[in-house]
Amino acid sequence: DAKDLLDIYSYYVTDTAVSFEHDVPSADEFRARMEKTLEKYPYLKAVCNGRTVGYAYAGAFIPRAAYSRCAEMTIYLHKDFLRRGIGRMLYAELEDLLKKMGILNLYACIGIPAEKEDEYLTNASIDFHEHIGFVRVGMFRDCGYKFGRWYDMVWAEKMIGEHTADPKPFVSCP
Repeated sequence: DAKDLLDIYSYYVTDTAVSFEHDVPSADEFRARMEKTLEKYPYLKAVCNGRTVGYAYAGAFIPRAAYSRCAEMTIYLHKDFLRRGIGRMLYAELEDLLKKMGILNLYACIGIPAEKEDEYLTNASIDFHEHIGFVRVGMFRDCGYKFGRWYDMVWAEKMIGEHTADPKPFVSCP
């Protein structure tokens, strides 16, 4: 699946500031990233009429034991398949899997325009996340430089489980 997913991601690297990467990773690098994620976390793809149209995955928020019940979520959809409910379905499935793993807190790192939307970055991603229950909890101003301009980044959070004195342990995704 790495090639299909990289094809989707490449657009976000070369034509948008959604990803702050400047260069498209090689197929081998992208596959290695996927394999590293899959050691502990789920990686999902969406298929429509036999065509891969999006993907979402989770990873460690911070790789220390105290943060083991937190996960960072990431999603990319094919540019021609936006606003069709695919992102919501991917995130819902991913959230269900993460709950079963003992995850309580979800985080998303989202680029936003520093001043106003432009041809490289809109507020669509933060709007999507807020629509499905994420709340902005932090902002870094002018932290991403791409296409000759500065972009801000926000952290958004969603609580999906109960925070007890003795929480269930984290269990890697099978």
